[in-house]
Amino acid sequence: MPLEFLISALVTLLVVVDPIGLVPTYLAVTGDLPAAARRTVALRACLIAAAILAGSALAGDWLLRTLSITLPAFRIAGGLLLFSIASEMVFGVRIARQSKAAEDVIEDHVRNIAAFPLAIPLMAGPGAITATVLLAGRAGGDPLRLGLLLGVIAIVLALCLLTFVLAARFGRLLGTTGNIVLSRLLGVLLAALAVQFVIDGLRAALSG
Repeated sequence: MPLEFLISALVTLLVVVDPIGLVPTYLAVTGDLPAAARRTVALRACLIAAAILAGSALAGDWLLRTLSITLPAFRIAGGLLLFSIASEMVFGVRIARQSKAAEDVIEDHVRNIAAFPLAIPLMAGPGAITATVLLAGRAGGDPLRLGLLLGVIAIVLALCLLTFVLAARFGRLLGTTGNIVLSRLLGVLLAALAVQFVIDGLRAALSG
């Protein structure tokens, strides 16, 4: 059903992209910028990530066919990749890695922080691209479902933009402990979704 697909896509991308979990990194890489520049960086990062994920949704299936990769195989690989990201979130490795990336960007004085590290790899990283391709494959070429998927991408990245704009308030509200607890909970949910991707891939491969 389209509604079930919409809910599944929304939950998956919300968990993978994790808008609230990006708040500490966003604050770190934009800490020395004025408010107007922060808003510009947030908007640009969301637009870049939206373009990447939309391209993955529209051309991902073609790319798989070109490389002779079956959807069940990619689904299993994607599930394993998502599970790896989930384990990092649960054990706190992801937060440490994101913070290290932010520190490297600040130290190297990279100008376009909207593209790196915000858009790539934190917002439209391997996990988000994999999830988008898998969801597009699940759509089965149905224009309605592909349209819903593109709408979900727009919604998730609009939430990212809103979160970035309100980042200072969110950071003070959640605090360090709140951010850590939320990341752990999202990691457990993502792990369950990743296992489901693997199960679906194995079922399709065995039935084929």
